[in-house]
Amino acid sequence: MSVPPEELSGQLEVRQPQTEAAGITAVVKSVEHVFSRTDLGRGWTALYKVNQTDGYDCPSCAWPDPDHGRSVIAEYCENGAKAIADEVMTRHTASPVLFQRYSVGDLLQKTDHWLGQQGRLTHPMVLRTAGKSASPHELHYEPISWDEAFDLIATELNALPSPDEAIFYTSGRTANETAFLYQLLVRMYGTNNLPDCSNMCHESTGVALGETIGLGKASIVYDDFAKAEVIIIMGQNPGTNAPRMLTALEEAKRNGAQIVAVNPLVETGLLAFKHPQKVRDVVLGGQTLTDLYLQIRINTDLALLKAVCKLLLLEEAKQPGRVLDRAFIDAHTAGYDAFVQALDNDDLDDLIRQTGLAREQVTALVEAIRFKKRIIICWAMGLTQHKNAVETIREVINLLLLKGSIGIEGGGAAPIRGHSNVQGDRTMGIYEKPKPQFLDALERVFGFTAPRKPGYDVVAAVKAMHEGRAKVFFGMGGNFALATSDTNYCAEALRKCRLTVHVSTKLNRSHLTHGQTALILPCLGHSDIDRQASGEQFVTMENTTGVVQMSKGVVEPISNLMLSEPAIVAGIGKRLRPDFDWEACVSNYDTIRDLIAQTIEGCADYNAKVRHRGGFYLPNGPRKRQFTTPDGKAHFTVNTPIAHTLRAGELLLMTVRSHDQFNTTVYGNDDRYRGIFNERRVLFMHPNDIAEQGLRDRQVVDLHSHYAGADGVVQQRTAHRFIVVSYDIPRGNVAAYFPETNVLVPIDSIADKSHTPTSKSIVITVTPSL
Repeated sequence: MSVPPEELSGQLEVRQPQTEAAGITAVVKSVEHVFSRTDLGRGWTALYKVNQTDGYDCPSCAWPDPDHGRSVIAEYCENGAKAIADEVMTRHTASPVLFQRYSVGDLLQKTDHWLGQQGRLTHPMVLRTAGKSASPHELHYEPISWDEAFDLIATELNALPSPDEAIFYTSGRTANETAFLYQLLVRMYGTNNLPDCSNMCHESTGVALGETIGLGKASIVYDDFAKAEVIIIMGQNPGTNAPRMLTALEEAKRNGAQIVAVNPLVETGLLAFKHPQKVRDVVLGGQTLTDLYLQIRINTDLALLKAVCKLLLLEEAKQPGRVLDRAFIDAHTAGYDAFVQALDNDDLDDLIRQTGLAREQVTALVEAIRFKKRIIICWAMGLTQHKNAVETIREVINLLLLKGSIGIEGGGAAPIRGHSNVQGDRTMGIYEKPKPQFLDALERVFGFTAPRKPGYDVVAAVKAMHEGRAKVFFGMGGNFALATSDTNYCAEALRKCRLTVHVSTKLNRSHLTHGQTALILPCLGHSDIDRQASGEQFVTMENTTGVVQMSKGVVEPISNLMLSEPAIVAGIGKRLRPDFDWEACVSNYDTIRDLIAQTIEGCADYNAKVRHRGGFYLPNGPRKRQFTTPDGKAHFTVNTPIAHTLRAGELLLMTVRSHDQFNTTVYGNDDRYRGIFNERRVLFMHPNDIAEQGLRDRQVVDLHSHYAGADGVVQQRTAHRFIVVSYDIPRGNVAAYFPETNVLVPIDSIADKSHTPTSKSIVITVTPSL
């Protein structure tokens, strides 16, 4: 029975947004979260060893560890501590008893927060629906042995008419060794259907950087932040999504850097940072971070960047040789003349008008960088999840190329990745469109014919399952059903599968959105000690600046029925391709790393280099101005802004995370920095828009998205029962939390070239909820 609107609204508490991130409150929340879920010794060991050179990689974000001066006290953030708490939890376990007590139908009625708080999965579980009631309230997961589970998977895969009817998804928490072994198994099986979470976040980055500088990764290292003169942060909220970044920003600011924030919302983590380990911050208050805050309209970043480039060209004309780096442009780039000619056709006033900013604000940004060269531009999903995302990121590169800010200390492109090893997974071959050179290497090392046909990305995979062209889904981590766009469509797709398999540490919604047969396979987490035949093992991870380092668990697994991810891959591999020595790979992960060294470019002597303290940097041509494009040049591009024309009553919605979540994992119902407590189904809305829409603050409303498909027919989707909250956001723009609003993003609404769901620019209307 649904809660009446007045009661739902009454649960919400709204306070003033905070003006400083972190501080003592963050420490208290971190410690409270960990020690409320496990004992003192286990909790302390897990916190003390996270992100240390002799410890394990945080299961949360991919922010790099400092190359020098790493903290020995607390090299983690509040959200990292929450992720660790969930992983080391012993107060509750999602054992077979839980599944005996609750049917699938019962669990579907629970919140995502409740599901996550049931603790670690301890046993492999199976759900068989054949011959049973269609009611989910009569369906229960039951224990299954590992051998039976592996046999079931192999039988279903071998029964498919084509390997391309199977989907093999990967989340960003998967270690390099697992990712390499997993993609090897999948390609030995005969398909490139290897979609991953990059398809939903930074795929636009990879495409844009590949086209312009030849490598889809950051061109900076950690120490560059401390050397930068200007840091521009676009479409990113570091205080919530990469809180350890605040330490680097604080150091940069105290070294004299100017920081510019570009974001439709005023985010606490961009305003000031109170370092909890520094007495000065605790006593005197946090370090102010942002010098210039540009609160632009949603998806007008491209217009802003073009306006800035246009103004820089005008400044160069006034002071030749002082504003642009013509020596760099002439020696290392291509396409400059075409770029300038196209820019001449853009009307400056129109570009600025699109952003919603005053001309003085745009010129302030130009003045900040006019005579500076050591410029870093950071970005995240605020840029990558729009239809024109690739063009926007290409314009970021245009600006950096104008200034000669790539391939120097203190300057460069800095896409901020989300999950801990999402970048490493791609390096290891988790990609639906592998390069021919990589497939050639697989064939040379392993002696099989690798599939050459491109596989499905996430959106294509969902459509293939929905249309019956794919019948088996295997998820290596993640929460696929909630992470994807068009939630209801994706659920229908998964339920049409013959088999769904999820390798997981905790219970989530995807386990309840199942095929005719479903498996949940419990795996070790980052913090768990991994013992194999040759002894304790470690794995390796790649962070957002391309450093590969080891990660070794430090606490005892809470169940002896958990397997490591490599062991799970090998268990299936023994049945699908018994001619390969899977056992050798699992008994000692050095064997996997030796194979990586033989196959992956830049990974020679892998076993030796990852044992160096702090790991090693992978090759990165753009850092040395060696651009790995076909002509060896960095490329200027011509890009066209999208002018969002909203009809009467329409609003443009972007999805955001709360401070109490990481990706689809919800730790609680508070968003402390934005002043929201006890509720997640809220709609941030400008007070004038609330009045214009005939609504009132705290009113409960339904959200309706409107999308014109390829056939011209307008589709409508609805997200029910959100509470309107008056907030500082540009007129015509609104925001709400992910993944609750994923239901509004049509499966076909994707970015050009990258096919990333357009989760940051959704046209909606709002009506009162009944």
